[in-house]
Amino acid sequence: MRTRQERQVCVLLPNKQHLDCTVRVRARGHEVLNSVLKHLGVSELQVFGLAVLRDNEYLFLDSEQKLSKYFGKRWNRGSLTVPFILFLRVRYYVESGLLILSSKVQQLYYTELRQKVLHSQSCHQEALLFQLAASALQAEVGDLEQRAERNNEEEEEGGEEKRQERKHRHYFLPEDYFPSWLIKRRGRDFLLQHCPVLHGELRGVTRSQAVLQFIKEASSLQDGPVTFYRMRQEKKELRSSILLGVAIKGVHIYQEVGGKQCQLYVFSWTDIERLTFQGSRFEIAAVGSLCLPKLGYYTPSATHSKHILRHLSESHRFHIITRDAVGYIQQLEDMQASQFYKEAYICDTTRLAHRLQSNSLTSSISDCSVALETTTVWSKEEEEEEEEEEEVTEYELCVDEPEELFVDSPAELSWLAELSVDGPLVLPSSYWAAVTMEMKQVLKSRADDEGVSMD
Repeated sequence: MRTRQERQVCVLLPNKQHLDCTVRVRARGHEVLNSVLKHLGVSELQVFGLAVLRDNEYLFLDSEQKLSKYFGKRWNRGSLTVPFILFLRVRYYVESGLLILSSKVQQLYYTELRQKVLHSQSCHQEALLFQLAASALQAEVGDLEQRAERNNEEEEEGGEEKRQERKHRHYFLPEDYFPSWLIKRRGRDFLLQHCPVLHGELRGVTRSQAVLQFIKEASSLQDGPVTFYRMRQEKKELRSSILLGVAIKGVHIYQEVGGKQCQLYVFSWTDIERLTFQGSRFEIAAVGSLCLPKLGYYTPSATHSKHILRHLSESHRFHIITRDAVGYIQQLEDMQASQFYKEAYICDTTRLAHRLQSNSLTSSISDCSVALETTTVWSKEEEEEEEEEEEVTEYELCVDEPEELFVDSPAELSWLAELSVDGPLVLPSSYWAAVTMEMKQVLKSRADDEGVSMD
């Protein structure tokens, strides 16, 4: 009876840790989310969401829906022995790490972003990738001189030349900080020689500051802070050659040509008039001033269509409600760079949290008041226990968005005057093999604990 009434769920975190939790068979997504919050010791995940893996793509859960909707008949046949796998993934990317109020959540965000940078295919942003590697080294290793001193203490013999060689060559692996194509282009020796120079320039930057710097720099990486979904140009096309990317400020569309990703369109949120899904067909209509024809593509299924539209609408709303806070943070950074307001980062995060909460940043994104109109036609198959939906959905973006609040005087920043804050992603088969291996290891571990064979 207990097996029928409960299910074992395993949540894989970005830092390779996993959380096991037992839930009711009728449990909804928010129950698992609450377990994650308790495990991490935080009150809000802000930019994260739970996702399932479908056709090598992450589809985010609606926390109010039952988990059985995402696992289907397997959920009904499930037992306490074999867990159902969920992933904690970044749902909304940000331009500044200061928008993430919890240091634990900020670290998870940094960890996932680090992995996306390693899979970047932005060959024209090589200089940025070098800077990102330097920032990551500062965040994880600290000052280069301190690292060199630790290495020197471990050396029992060897002259100055040998110490300098070890200092520049043996304290990091290029594979941990650079995309594979960049290692092949420049060579390991080149990276080991020149990256420490950039790392050394960050001496004195604290690890927490380096994390914030990495997040800010990565927001400029073309295929970094983007969630990609595969689509087809034609309904009967066997291979998905189109990539739709949900980015911080809008939507990016790529096409694979000869094994390379070519950017076709970059739409800001204000460039888009309407997004429409009908079954598996997706359409994007740009505002009239762009003089572009309506673009039409096909997703793998109607289920994918529904989840992608939800992600797009919530990302648009997130962009609107964080815009005010992003503006304030940018002004502080500009003033700090100009040395007019150096004390701007010496303060209490409580007031920033209050300010962000007043802008609904930490409230449920599902409560957004955007114009989302849905008509659903339900069809039932006699031999199926679950209901499948065929839907026609339109999402019309609010062109007349709320006016931005401009601040002309540093005095008007009193609320933040004392703050202190401690490919495109077309992932290769090797990445998905690693994900599969991680899932298998979790299952094997569970089986060993229970003494159950996985054969």
